[in-house]
Amino acid sequence: MSESKRRDVWVDGPVIIGAGPSGLATAACLKEKGIPSLIIDRSNCIASLWKLKTYDRLKLHLPKIFCMLPLMPFPASCPNYPTKQDFVTYMEDYARHFNLEPEFNQTVVSARFDGFWRVTTVGIKMEEREYVCQWLIVATGENAEEVVPEFEGMDEFVGPITHSSSYKSGDSFQSKRVLVVGCGNSGMEVALDLCNSKARPSLVVRDSVHVLPQEMLGISTFGLATKLLRWFPVRLVDRFLLAISHFRLGNTAKLGLKRPNLGPIELKITMGKTPVLDFGTVENIRKGNIKVVPRIKKFMRHGVEFVDGTVKNFDAIILATGYRSNVPAWLKGNDLFSEKDGFPKESFPKGWKGENGLYAAGFTKRGLLGISFDAKRIADDIETCWNIKGKANQ
Repeated sequence: MSESKRRDVWVDGPVIIGAGPSGLATAACLKEKGIPSLIIDRSNCIASLWKLKTYDRLKLHLPKIFCMLPLMPFPASCPNYPTKQDFVTYMEDYARHFNLEPEFNQTVVSARFDGFWRVTTVGIKMEEREYVCQWLIVATGENAEEVVPEFEGMDEFVGPITHSSSYKSGDSFQSKRVLVVGCGNSGMEVALDLCNSKARPSLVVRDSVHVLPQEMLGISTFGLATKLLRWFPVRLVDRFLLAISHFRLGNTAKLGLKRPNLGPIELKITMGKTPVLDFGTVENIRKGNIKVVPRIKKFMRHGVEFVDGTVKNFDAIILATGYRSNVPAWLKGNDLFSEKDGFPKESFPKGWKGENGLYAAGFTKRGLLGISFDAKRIADDIETCWNIKGKANQ
């Protein structure tokens, strides 16, 4: 598109890319300080991942006290473990409360710095815009693009192969043999949802995984771990969590769910790998309602051959293989994000600030609590520059 047909937009405050929880939280923290911002998003709604790419029966893994965004708690009427719709409603109310009005259907194709940040977007009618600003906040998050692995013979399988982001419920899979690829929280929950819908799910477990009960001693496992870490070292807390888990869930290795050598908290801190919180999947594996299978060797016309040589027939495949950042595809010449994986080069609690007014919100691998941390730090940092700028203009 020619320069003359492009619409240039000067933004007095920061441009925030992403209208999910990270973008909304950062914009709210800025607004509280009297700093305007502009949120842009490629989708047509706020929190599109939550609205459009999660299954119907989803509930948050953690109690609402650990999931609220800055400056506004969940309403008292909301259950302790909010449903998908509870959380979507909360974010819509959050946006209304802070009068946040993102510009939707703006897909970022490039962002570069030449004294100012220049963010080029393309709309649904292929119209091009360039937003020019002093500060750029990347809030596209850890889950911007689906990861779809390739397997030998994948194009030969005659049944549907879908990513878990397209899975809504198990109603259409009743009595069908469904292979769920991936044993993280999404894979475990999709397998359980299929089981509850009278499907016949099998679960591919490629690696070791920590599975913990959702609650221990009457409180959330996460809340308990948080309290214990105030007084005890990580490895001691891990030993305690694993002892309780063994008592509640039994020896998961006998079910095909081998635990990693590092404890669940240490693994989360060092590698960002989140333990699975169990809602009933383990019990259904124990009863044989959900089958655990090894890594896939190749796909066949009506099924899959596994690395142990066994062959099983399936009617459908669901890939619970996660997401990735898409930042390297459009952010040019930055010091903050890795070109390899699109995450900040510095690990938490660093990694939220780069050079030339560039910031990262929601890349901590620490869920909604990490989002709140980023939003507050970014707003505080920009406030200092904003005040200096205001005094200079007086």
